[in-house]
Amino acid sequence: MHLIVTILMSVLLPKAYSLKCFECTPGQSGACTDKQIDCRNPAQCGNARITTYMGDTKLLDVNAKSCAVPTECFSAAVNFGISRTTIASKCCNTDLCNSQSVPESTKPTPNGKKCFTCTGTDCTSALSCLGDEDRCISTSVNTGGKKMTMKGCASKRICVGEVSGALGPAMGVDMKCCEGNLCNNAQSIGLSLLLLVTSMVSVALFH
Repeated sequence: MHLIVTILMSVLLPKAYSLKCFECTPGQSGACTDKQIDCRNPAQCGNARITTYMGDTKLLDVNAKSCAVPTECFSAAVNFGISRTTIASKCCNTDLCNSQSVPESTKPTPNGKKCFTCTGTDCTSALSCLGDEDRCISTSVNTGGKKMTMKGCASKRICVGEVSGALGPAMGVDMKCCEGNLCNNAQSIGLSLLLLVTSMVSVALFH
């Protein structure tokens, strides 16, 4: 978990050393302590929050703070049906302005787009995408010598840019996104529920 958070923070909140900001990078327990750091221009102060849900149950809730650049402060989500992860990072530009954590987002409404998702070994079900999830996604992860595939909906920022670029090289994740309804095809994939959830959490946070 510490490796996952470290990778994510290096993407969303890159350090730059003078604006004073709080820094807080969660360890394995998920907890951290604020400390003050100096950030060089054009850096701003940043907050990031990553939350993963399985149905209505919260599986993971991680908050972090550091220096940031404006282009890396955004909101995005990846939704595999059985679980959904939201990523929210915000910037501000006054000394120590990132003292408060990013508020937890509310569940958005369906946006009309549909993508294939997997239920057990069947990947032929249609999933209604939510909020700004405007892409269909298929991901493959090698875990314990086994290749697992997940399908669902994702925001554009999951599929392009720094977040997507950090996933593959760091964790061996193969992600493919497309823009049409049900464009992530309906291949049937065999994988266990436990492995699906584990991989989904990893993918969402690697990102």
